[in-house]
Amino acid sequence: MNQLPSTDVGVLVPFDVHYDDLDPMGMLHNSRYQVWVERAWVSFGREQGLGGASGFEGDGFQVVKAFTITYDVPVTGLGQYAVHLWMEHVGRTSATTGYRVCSDNGRTTHAHGTRTFVRLDITTLRPTPWSDRAREMARTIELPKSSDQLL
Repeated sequence: MNQLPSTDVGVLVPFDVHYDDLDPMGMLHNSRYQVWVERAWVSFGREQGLGGASGFEGDGFQVVKAFTITYDVPVTGLGQYAVHLWMEHVGRTSATTGYRVCSDNGRTTHAHGTRTFVRLDITTLRPTPWSDRAREMARTIELPKSSDQLL
């Protein structure tokens, strides 16, 4: 596994695993990991004021281009966990972010990966540049250039 950032970088977004999130073997169903990552990004963006009242305005109008995931250790029970989010790269119209689905304190990584998304113009549905505000928000959770904040 590549080295992942410590919780000194990015943001931890808590979530609860409920009974209906589990598969017949008592583990978090594989499809739920992506749902939790998407919900964490929406929650973080909304807290930062991204997307306006509807959540889909301006920089909030975006589509996922690629999503990767590696499962490390299964989530095997109910309770609180977290998604650890950070920004890896911001381009003109797209961004690549990293994430970990982890224990609520960030110590145990259950899954990790990347999510690349593209901002679209709401009228033309064509890629459009990020606003200065979105770039500023991305800098607050940016991956460090050095490796001293990696796990």
